[in-house]
Amino acid sequence: MANRTDPSAKSIHGTNPQNLVEKILRSKIYQNTYWKEQCFGLTAETLVDKAMELDHLGGTFGGNRKPTPFMCLVMKMLQIQPEKDIVVEFIKNEDYKYVRVLGAFYMRLTGTVADVYQYLEPLYNDYRKLRRKLPDGSFCLTHVDEVIDELLTKDYSCDIALPRIQKRWNLETTGVLEPRRSALEDDFEEEEEKEEEEQPMEVEADGHEKDYYRGRSPTRGRDRDRKRDGYKYRDRDYDRDYDRDYARGRERDRDRDRDRDRDRDRERDRDRHRARDEKDYGRERERERDREREGRDRERRERERGRRRSRSRSRSRSRDRRDRDREEDGEYRKRRTRGSVSPTKEESKKKKEKKEKKSDGTDHPDPEIAEANRLRASLGLAPLKL
Repeated sequence: MANRTDPSAKSIHGTNPQNLVEKILRSKIYQNTYWKEQCFGLTAETLVDKAMELDHLGGTFGGNRKPTPFMCLVMKMLQIQPEKDIVVEFIKNEDYKYVRVLGAFYMRLTGTVADVYQYLEPLYNDYRKLRRKLPDGSFCLTHVDEVIDELLTKDYSCDIALPRIQKRWNLETTGVLEPRRSALEDDFEEEEEKEEEEQPMEVEADGHEKDYYRGRSPTRGRDRDRKRDGYKYRDRDYDRDYDRDYARGRERDRDRDRDRDRDRDRERDRDRHRARDEKDYGRERERERDREREGRDRERRERERGRRRSRSRSRSRSRDRRDRDREEDGEYRKRRTRGSVSPTKEESKKKKEKKEKKSDGTDHPDPEIAEANRLRASLGLAPLKL
């Protein structure tokens, strides 16, 4: 609510008055502490007190581009839109020079072309000193007439784009403005009048005195008119020369801007080509990497296949060996069973006999026991176990 334009305010140059300030600068002004604390609730009457407290002018300063109090008050005037009479009183104020500059700046932003030239050109005669804050935060010395000349001849002032205005000689040709009258013209006329008054009174032949101030000769009057017209034409020529030089300067600036734009375009094209080359190079690198990955995967697959083949081969070999061993064992067993039938029976008989002998006890080391076992064996009795 505090940052909205007054509902009764009229549009200026077909837009909201606050839109005459760029959006970035506008947002910085809204966030500034001076705007929040000192400019809140100001009206056209109370704004004068804040304007009288100004001690410098400027746009933005510092690394984060803080707005100055002068810029905050300009924004407040655009928000509340004071009447034209109040702005004119600001411009005509001779006691406070910053109040005058504030009114002139607001008139340059919102006024018509005729009002701008009508109210700002008389301030060329104000040579008072002003303090101006530079973007780096330091101060420099300037004058009121220099600030007015900047407002009338340049497109930017205090980090604000000024509305376009027509040249003065164009307005003179169309009849919107009268030819500019130099402030030195009155001084020259006063000096001429003083010189005429100081001339001695001459006595005419008929005895009457002639007052050269009252009864001037036509030649002197014509010379004086020519001088006056010469001053006017001189001022007009000066204005035209000034406008011509200003137009040439503008053309040079435009040429420089065009060259800068061309250089920027070339740099952008170079950057684009570089980016494209880098992208292409990156794509080629990615493709090479993909190829390397595919090659590695292929080698890995081949290795795994080889390992599988070798494993399968080893398994088949081991199977073959096992089969061979089994076959050999079977054949050996068959051969052994075929060729060793009789010996095994004989051996079994011998073993049985040995067991029987051992079981009879006849082979006992003690002869008496052995004899007793024989007798028992013959009788069918069990042998003695001692």
